[in-house]
Formats: sequence, structure tokens, C-alpha cells
Amino acid sequence: MLESIGSPEDLASLDYDELRELAAEIRAYLVDSVSKSGGHLGPNLGVVELTLAIHRVFESPRDSIVFDTGHQSYVHKLLTGRQDFSNLRKRGGIAGYPNRAESEHDVVENSHASTALSWASGIGRANTLMGRADRTVVAVIGDGALTGGMAWEALNQIADCDDRIVIIVNDNGRSYAPTIGGLARRLDDIRTNPRYEAVLGWGERTLRRQGPLGRVTFWTIKRFKRGLRDVLAPQELFGDLGIKSVGPVDGHDLRNLEHALAHARDYGAPVIVHVLTEKGRGYHPAENHQEDKFHAVGRIHPETGLPVEPSRFGWTAVFADEILKAARARDDIVAITAAMQAPVGLQPLANEMPERVIDVGIAEQHAATLAAGLAFAGLHPVVAVYATFLNRAFDQVLMDVALHKAGVTFMLDRAGITGDDGPSHNGMWDMALLRSVPGIRIAAPRDEPTLRAAFREAIEVGDAPTVVRYPKEELGEPLPALVRRGKALSHGGIEVLAEHGKDPRVVVFGIGAMASTAIDVAGKVAAEGVACRAATATWVIPIPGGLSDAVRGADAVVTIEDGLVEGGIGEAWASAANSAGIRAVWTHFGIPRAFLAHATRAQVVRSVGLDADTIAQSVIGALAR
Repeated sequence: MLESIGSPEDLASLDYDELRELAAEIRAYLVDSVSKSGGHLGPNLGVVELTLAIHRVFESPRDSIVFDTGHQSYVHKLLTGRQDFSNLRKRGGIAGYPNRAESEHDVVENSHASTALSWASGIGRANTLMGRADRTVVAVIGDGALTGGMAWEALNQIADCDDRIVIIVNDNGRSYAPTIGGLARRLDDIRTNPRYEAVLGWGERTLRRQGPLGRVTFWTIKRFKRGLRDVLAPQELFGDLGIKSVGPVDGHDLRNLEHALAHARDYGAPVIVHVLTEKGRGYHPAENHQEDKFHAVGRIHPETGLPVEPSRFGWTAVFADEILKAARARDDIVAITAAMQAPVGLQPLANEMPERVIDVGIAEQHAATLAAGLAFAGLHPVVAVYATFLNRAFDQVLMDVALHKAGVTFMLDRAGITGDDGPSHNGMWDMALLRSVPGIRIAAPRDEPTLRAAFREAIEVGDAPTVVRYPKEELGEPLPALVRRGKALSHGGIEVLAEHGKDPRVVVFGIGAMASTAIDVAGKVAAEGVACRAATATWVIPIPGGLSDAVRGADAVVTIEDGLVEGGIGEAWASAANSAGIRAVWTHFGIPRAFLAHATRAQVVRSVGLDADTIAQSVIGALAR
């Protein structure tokens, strides 16, 4: 049946038996496709019926459908003409998130959470101001994303308007992991409220006994049920905001879903529809895995859900090991995560010392300022997030942490080019942003030993923020230093990794994950008969000691970094060297100021000219000129 669905209009003629058959087919297709390509499996299995109902009740693209985060949009893509998942998240294939270049049905491409309600508020207000009274904005937001403060800022504004906005709270009790906090507890209360079922059963029995047979119709009972839901359930959560609420509704019951959504659509003002779904529904391995490893998967065996290629010991695992050791040795170490306890490596610490891990939900701003408060009170907080998500808390790092000289360590996982998750997930902004923060210290370790050392050194700093960034790619072999020049914290300043000839004409610096690339470039340049040195530094801000000595006498200096080239580390180092009287010609290689389309990391590296061959050819050509 799926092949016959070319657009949402094709759903209108299907009866509920056919829709249930289609839902089963969609789930089978998702498991088969995502098991081959990798991607977000659990979230999409949970929203099959919900997405079908949305597209039957609303008229996309006239009605704008905004998916918060967007990793649950695969079903939406299938229903809007995109049924070739063979290259999902690969260059030239469809993206893993909504993408305007793919379809007029896609609205928001940003895969950062808790933004959908603000988008919906803006679109809804524009529709009102422009007289488009026949259009509705639909925002699909999960219970996890509702923990983000931005969502509540938007709700506060939406509550004070009459725009046609339908907010669907997709409540499965999980984001990456079980949703935490007061909101989660209230949703649990609503989800499991025994009063609702008890009173519902009593009311329906009472109504059926009233009057002669046939006096109480099916629709009388339906109206009673709707009113009861409003009284007993969602009004307890959202009623004080003044926003009309519907639900809770079984998110896998198509008939009731459609009825609730149509009721909300016809209200003509903001409505919240509380929908209960099961993440991973219909796929036995996902339904029975409590740690939620099926939120996002690599290539898996579809029958078992086991990975085709077992995970290797990586950067995140090194951090996980180090922070556990540190917490055992020091009572002041406390970790903070923004709804990503396992993905950022804090699960082992949480298992052993649950009181020492604080999950704030999807709230990076709160995480940073919470850390400042913890530091003031005598603890050393370690905030572990993906690099791309720290962008959201820049003001808090600047004004709450750095201004107050708080000893807070930020561990930035997936820094640099991440690739297949697309433009919003590349952790390419952090160094250019953070180097402007007064007093900050930034480390870009190149291997396992330098990651371990950088973390240990970072948590010794009690009067300034420290940042340690590391990539998503596999952990390579150690790259030992031949020579160390100068000091930065307790670790060597500039570290020479390869030396080809005396008195090098060219010095190539590789920052962090690009250190191995610098070694390769130096070798290629040396093969052309040019004396060349490859070097790096673990601590890149402030300017590492020994920088001037390392480049003195060179004709050319090259920097390679997997962050923005404009305003990046290379420019900072060049400025410092020039101020010290070094007159070498500096050339910087990094990521351009652009949004990078989804592709593998290696493909992105080549496309932006960060591979060793491209850099070496550029250097050799410049020397020849």
C-alpha cells in the first residue's frame, strides 16, 4: 500500500482497516531501511499512527506542520512522496531531519530541540496578521523537548493569543532516555490517573442506563468522554495557562486521534492535544530495551536489533572512564547532562553514584548556570554535552560562568565535523565562539592519552571555565610528541609530532583531531624536498607557550582545524606570533562559514579541503610561487 501513497491526499480514501495495514507496512519498511542505513528508529516507530492522523486531518503544506527536533519525521517523509530511503543520511540521499530542499511539506530544518512552539507561534501570528484564517499551524513536540525552557517561553506567549495553533504533545515518557523532572512526573500522573478510567467507566454505564433504549446515543457518550478528559487530566497541567486542552488520547488509535485533532483544528485558537505513544512500537527489540538504544542506531540486524559492527572503544568511553575515576577520588566532582546521560558517557558514573549526576532535561542554558551555582558552593561541576548544543548556552558560559570565574569544566562530545546528521549537528562553532570568552581555557586533545590528561588538568582549574573538545570519529592510535616547547597548564605547550630535516621552512599545526592530518601533510611536503615540521598543542587557548620558538625561522606556517577557519584557533595563533615579531606567512585551513549538507565525515572533510592531499598540494604550490 505504501507505494500507492504519493502525497497526503492519497490517505483520504482509505478506511481504518486499510490505514492499520498501511501503518504495519510503514513500520516494516522503517525497520528494514534504517537497519541498513542507520538513523532514528525508535522515535519514528512510535509516531506512525499519529503522523497518519495529522496528514488526514490537516492539509499540508497549506497547514504548516512543525516537528520539534525533527528526528521523528521519517513517516512524514514517506507520506509526502519520499519513499527511497536507500541513501538515508548519505550524500545525495534524503536527510535524517526535515529539509526544505526536499519538499514543500518540510518547515523547520534545525534539529535542536524545544524550538517548535516558537516557530508555530511565529507562523500562527503571521497567518492571523495576513488574514489567512483558513490555515492552522501544527507543532509536534515530545515530552522530552518540553523540558526545554524555550518551549515554555513560547507557551507563555501562545497562551495570550487567538492564533490557530495546535500543539501535539507526543508523550512517550522518553527523549534519549526516560524524561526526568517535575514535568515528567505530572505527565506520568496524567498518563496513569486511575480516576480517569474509573470515572469514565462509571459515567458511560450510567448514561447507557438512562431512559428508553436509543435515547442515549454514541455521540452523547463521546461528548461525555471529551468533557471528562478536560476535567480530570490535561487541565491540571496546562489549564492555568488558559490554553484549551484535549486528551490524553491513545496515540495508536487512529479513529480517536483523528477525532481529537479535528476537534482541536476546529476550535480556531491555540489547543494542546496530549497524545500517548510508545517509542519503538511494533519492533520487539525496541519495545523491550529499557536503555532506549533504538533511539538512534547504526547498521543493525533487523531480526535482533544487534549492531552489524560492534562499537569500538571511543572518545566518549575514555571520558566515561576518566570522570568515574575522578569522582571516586574527589568528593567535589559532580556531572551535569542535558537529557543525554548515556550518549555523553555519564551512565557508568550514574550507575555507581547516581547522586553525583544531574540530568536537567533539554536545557543547556540552565545546565551552564546551574554549574556556576554548584561551583560557587564549593563543587567542581563537569557539564557534558554535544559541541553543537553548547551554542545554545553561550550567554550563560560568558555571563554566569566566566564573569564569575567559576571553575566549571565543559566536555564537548562530537566536536568538529560529524557528517550524516547534517548541518545542525556539526560541532564546528565552539572554538570560534568560545575563544572570545575572557579567561576561558580550551583543550583539543588528539588521542586517548591527551584526552585523559586534558580532563585531569581541566578539573584542577577552580577559577575559570575549562573546555575539552573531542570528535565523533573512531579513536585512533596514540600520537606521541617528539619534543615539547613551552608550558600551558601542566602539559607541554607546542608539541612536535614529526620532523623532516633541520631548520624547517614549513611548520604544519594540526589542532585536535586534525593532528594526524598535519603529520600526513608534513610528510607529503617533505617528499618534495622541503624541510617540514608537524606540530600541535593540547591546550589551544590561551596561546600555548613555545609557539614563537616553534615557528621562528620558518617561511610558512599552516594551521588545520575542524572548526570555523574565520575567527578560529589558527587566526588567534597567527595574531599572537605576529605580535611577537614572527614574520612567517600563515595559511589557515578549516571549515568555511557555511552550513554543511549531510554526508559522511570523510566526504565533508574532502569537500571543504581538509584532506591531507589537498592541503599538501596547496602548500607546495604556494612555496613554488
